[in-house]
Amino acid sequence: MDKEEKEFFIVTDENGKDMKCEIIMTFDSDEFEKSYVVYQIAGDESGECFAATYNPDDGEEGKLMEIESDEEWEFVEEVLENFLEEEEEAEEHDHDHEHDEEEPEEE
Repeated sequence: MDKEEKEFFIVTDENGKDMKCEIIMTFDSDEFEKSYVVYQIAGDESGECFAATYNPDDGEEGKLMEIESDEEWEFVEEVLENFLEEEEEAEEHDHDHEHDEEEPEEE
């Protein structure tokens, strides 16, 4: 089974420390007219996800901006929950197929 290649970016925190972050997903909202990224800090075992808005036209040197309203947070959480449920279902489906395939018997 092929896994999608993970994508990363670097975030510099308020203390000037660079942190490697793994992109979980990106998506756009017509309602809020913004692009969003959901990410985790690479190597962080807590599994905590972070989200921010960004301008896809900024290219490599883009800046993350805070999500400002409760309505936006609710939207982002809903999209993330749906994404994670779909990922889990896909993994279960793939796992089921792995068990369905039996090795041919040698004669």
